[in-house]
Amino acid sequence: MSQQGYVATPPYSQPQPGIGLSPPHYGHYGDPSHTASPTGMMKPAGPLGVTATGGMLPPGPPPPGPPPPGPHQFGQNGAHAAGHPQQRFPGPPPVNNVASSYAPYQPSAQSSYLSPMSTSSVTQLGSQLSAMQINSYGSGMAPPSQGPPGPLSATSLQTPPRPPQPSILQPGSQVLPPPPTTLNGPGASPLLPPMYRPDGLSGPPPPNSQYQPPPLPGQTLGAGYPPQQANSGPQMAGAQLSYPGGFPGGPAQLAGPPQPQKKLDPDSIPSPIQVIENDRASRGGQVYATNTRGQIPPLVTTDCIIQDQGNASPRFIRCTTYCFPCTSDMAKQAQIPLAAVIKPFATIPSNESPLYLVNHGESGPVRCNRCKAYMCPFMQFIEGGRRYQCGFCNCVNDVPPFYFQHLDHIGRRLDHYEKPELSLGSYEYVATLDYCRKNKPPNPPAFIFMIDVSYSNIKNGLVKLICEELKTMLEKLPKEEQEEMSAIRVGFITYNKVLHFFNVKSNLAQPQMMVVTDVGEVFVPLLDGFLVNYQESQSVIHNLLDQIPDMFADSNENETVFAPVIQAGMEALKAADCPGKLFIFHSSLPTAEAPGKLKNRDDKKLVNTDKEKILFQPQTNVYDSLAKDCVAHGCSVTLFLFPSQYVDVASLGLVPQLTGGTLYKYNNFQMHLDRQQFLNDLRNDIEKKIGFDAIMRVRTSTGFRATDFFGGILMNNTTDVEMAAIDCDKAVTVEFKHDDKLSEDTGALIQCAVLYTTISGQRRLRIHNLGLNCSSQLADLYKSCETDALINFFAKSAFKAVLHQPLKVIREILVNQTAHMLACYRKNCASPSAASQLILPDSMKVLPVYMNCLLKNCVLLSRPEISTDERAYQRQLVMTMGVADSQLFFYPQLLPIHTLDVKSTMLPAAVRCSESRLSEEGIFLLANGLHMFLWLGVSSPPELIQGIFNVPSFAHINTDMTLLPEVGNPYSQQLRMIMGIIQQKRPYSMKGHPPLRKCKAGT
Repeated sequence: MSQQGYVATPPYSQPQPGIGLSPPHYGHYGDPSHTASPTGMMKPAGPLGVTATGGMLPPGPPPPGPPPPGPHQFGQNGAHAAGHPQQRFPGPPPVNNVASSYAPYQPSAQSSYLSPMSTSSVTQLGSQLSAMQINSYGSGMAPPSQGPPGPLSATSLQTPPRPPQPSILQPGSQVLPPPPTTLNGPGASPLLPPMYRPDGLSGPPPPNSQYQPPPLPGQTLGAGYPPQQANSGPQMAGAQLSYPGGFPGGPAQLAGPPQPQKKLDPDSIPSPIQVIENDRASRGGQVYATNTRGQIPPLVTTDCIIQDQGNASPRFIRCTTYCFPCTSDMAKQAQIPLAAVIKPFATIPSNESPLYLVNHGESGPVRCNRCKAYMCPFMQFIEGGRRYQCGFCNCVNDVPPFYFQHLDHIGRRLDHYEKPELSLGSYEYVATLDYCRKNKPPNPPAFIFMIDVSYSNIKNGLVKLICEELKTMLEKLPKEEQEEMSAIRVGFITYNKVLHFFNVKSNLAQPQMMVVTDVGEVFVPLLDGFLVNYQESQSVIHNLLDQIPDMFADSNENETVFAPVIQAGMEALKAADCPGKLFIFHSSLPTAEAPGKLKNRDDKKLVNTDKEKILFQPQTNVYDSLAKDCVAHGCSVTLFLFPSQYVDVASLGLVPQLTGGTLYKYNNFQMHLDRQQFLNDLRNDIEKKIGFDAIMRVRTSTGFRATDFFGGILMNNTTDVEMAAIDCDKAVTVEFKHDDKLSEDTGALIQCAVLYTTISGQRRLRIHNLGLNCSSQLADLYKSCETDALINFFAKSAFKAVLHQPLKVIREILVNQTAHMLACYRKNCASPSAASQLILPDSMKVLPVYMNCLLKNCVLLSRPEISTDERAYQRQLVMTMGVADSQLFFYPQLLPIHTLDVKSTMLPAAVRCSESRLSEEGIFLLANGLHMFLWLGVSSPPELIQGIFNVPSFAHINTDMTLLPEVGNPYSQQLRMIMGIIQQKRPYSMKGHPPLRKCKAGT
């Protein structure tokens, strides 16, 4: 047995009366050939105690698409190209399939792949997780809107109480508590003897706690908290649960008379803040060298300097685990997703080396003849340097004559450190004409600005604001470092029910307008003069931007089109034979008679029903086909939405999502409140690092392959990820499955190659390589996990599934898989211990807390007060998030501002993101990457209120402000600096909300 991880010891060890149960069902993972047994029946255990899961079945094969590019682009990946990706949350079979290969998912079917022993441990874990409120929301029930908070309020400042709900997991024969730990924040009390405390704090052991031996290296011990009662909450027929939030009323109640429910102690649960702070203390500010295969990088919340020494920086690739199981049976047994979150264009800090560019001239990059992998540090040179063996498929290739070099005494090329592709994990190649469309160099990309000039946008001043700001922002179009001016051309279109194209050719005295009224068959009325160089046509463009607000000042047109606008932009790029990006500024539901016309379908009656998934699906297939056309022509769409009512984000946002663009949304836009946020977003989007007309291929070494992809992507086959554009904020999450056994000696190798066009019109290949360890020991797998990447994967796979499955089923799968992963660790990796202990892997001890945050997100939790558009918006945002952004989004940062040290430049230490941490004497700043809130207690220090708001007292604070006043005061300057630091690395400009004031206790 290997060492155990985090251990929680309750102050009791007596088992409670058992209840008859059937094993819970789980999400699909691995071999699809195993189907669920009838409820209550057990399948014999497999070689490692578990057979394949049966709760979910993969869909039929995807509809046929065009064949993948030939060997001149991304050739077939040998054995990796076989088969189709399997989905964790299956959707409906493709329409063109005659019959699906598998039966549809049946929520009532229980998977029976566990032995009785392992079923019991999973069920116990389920009870413990439910006690932690990881699944405190039952099927189809929304929480009330008022009341005191629960113990784990992670996603809002004020979390209502959760009425007892029917839980997903069946109760086990033991009622086990959630995992405790020593935590930060108000009210935390030391619980362990000094010699057993991982954080070095002192304190007496809890009463009645079991003796725990001194922890092994890397082991964390927790302590007890009040026992959970088996008979709390109201009764409901047919549901018998033995933990808070459940519905008792069965055999468990026979154990004794009803007793009052005891509230779970939040301080008994592992603290994400403590985990983050510990990692910062041990690894912050240091140099992290990537020269070791399978090493675990610092957390995304830890600032450090990354030095590329043969593996890609974690800024580019982060994995759910850095040690893959050697066999598929091990993978099925643990059910830990094997995935990588790839951010190919991640921003590189100025104190780190930029990517080197390799140019082999007309010869092009050196590649394996069989699997087409690119030259990288994983290639082994043999026979005096005349040949090399591919690290991915083991094929022996001849070294091209121009690339030959002798080997040294250890078999390494003499120019090893002179060639980036031999010594670094990430680098770029200049692509040859073989990698270009039609075998000719691409033209530089273009930006087209498309402004909705309907009545409401004119009257609220939005059109004038956009035109004024474009005059300054166009000066900052992105350009290559060595270039004097940007090669990007620009064009302008305005629209309402019809489209207006503008000729801004440099030799014109005045811009010319051409109107296209046929929105059913959009065409481009002019080619010469529509897309121009900004520097050459600057005076004509400024003239146009001055005229547009006046030109439509008397317009009373309220109806708008939308799909024809995208069509027009795409046709213009197609006619100019260049990739590009559309910036669309739109504000209303497109109700004008045209393709893509939408109706209001915001039906609250669908919420909490099996038809709720319709609200996340596009209303018409026009936008899906339009997105495919855009990707085929390298046209990315970024949409700035200014809705005052329902606009069907699920439909309008589909094209931005699938084309690698971004969706920005400003509800009820008010000039004085939202102006700065919008302008910051527009400026950042225009200036950010971006690649156009991209194709990504993920290659792997033998034994496993990439099977499923999540992100702002389109796939016409099983291997090529197509993106009209990809920028520095977009990430693609890739899941891997076993094909065969993996070797502990060679490990698991991943190579991500992105073929794209630069902003100057050069075709390039960006390569990222990463080597992972492999092990036949489950303990190594758990030790190498990264919780932040796991949550990113689970969020994307769940948010993809909401299009096809009931939310209740998705929540069930998430909870059950969490329970299964932790139960597998306890059974196979931890030292024997009392059944009343909760044992967690040290690397995953905050997974239940983070999973609780995911389950509370408005996408998976139906709340009547949350608009359908907001839910669709958040769903689309998360689908393209990297690990750092999803970590902050699901577990926001809560900073106690009243503890500010005005003499220090350090951020105040964060506290747990729970309403129970807010105090009437304090001021707290909350940030989640989209919004910022400042929460003020009624007894906030007057000097702080005076210093921040320049008002004499709490009662004088203006609750409408969204920006802090500029006060020449140390407190104000320090707070503004903190907000700037938090905002600095985020893709969205966080909206400042009016201060939240807590007037008196209980309100």
